[in-house]
Amino acid sequence: MDRDDGHGRAGGDAVLEGLSLPSRFVVAAGAAVVAVAAAVHLVMMFLHVAPPNTLSKQHAAEIDDYVLPEFEQNWKFFAPNPLQQNIAVQARAELRGPGGRTTVTPWTDLSARDGADILHNPLPSHTRQNELRRAWDYYAGTHDAREQPNGLRGRLSEQYLRRLVVSRLGASQQGRPVDRIQVRSVTVPIAPPPWSDEKADTRPVHRVLRWWPVTSADVAEGKNR
Repeated sequence: MDRDDGHGRAGGDAVLEGLSLPSRFVVAAGAAVVAVAAAVHLVMMFLHVAPPNTLSKQHAAEIDDYVLPEFEQNWKFFAPNPLQQNIAVQARAELRGPGGRTTVTPWTDLSARDGADILHNPLPSHTRQNELRRAWDYYAGTHDAREQPNGLRGRLSEQYLRRLVVSRLGASQQGRPVDRIQVRSVTVPIAPPPWSDEKADTRPVHRVLRWWPVTSADVAEGKNR
């Protein structure tokens, strides 16, 4: 709560009056930018979750580009079909060595890395909790059983997942540049509780993607291959 400064002015007003005219313009411009950005975000999220309408259909591509994959909303946590499986995303790299010889690294469990960062952390980052999981969900939801993309969103999901994995593995390992990467998922159904009559096959199921070449566009700025 603002306090009176003894002259009938609230503390916030007193601070603004103490600023020069250019500084006031800067503060006003910053507040306007924040207000516009917040308004755009709220409108985009509303159009994404609202029932299909003329506006959302007309600007569907722009809305998807803004919302997906970081801000996507879904109801998978709730009934009638909550998630009942653990999905781990793993990756390995093909390294280019002297004389053109290549070496394939062991599989790295990227999901386990995120889990280790979250464990016992009272304030885990949104990135570690959701970035990799949502990237895989985005890919899986835009590809068929033969790993063929369903239109532009499918190709975009491949690019997003590839760049994310490269950022996690690094553009080089053991002093060698990464030429290609391969991603797979390991899905393990959650066993039903002892008191349940439900039966479930808890053997892991692997979904192995093809090798993806790593290009300069997949490497974050400032990281040399």
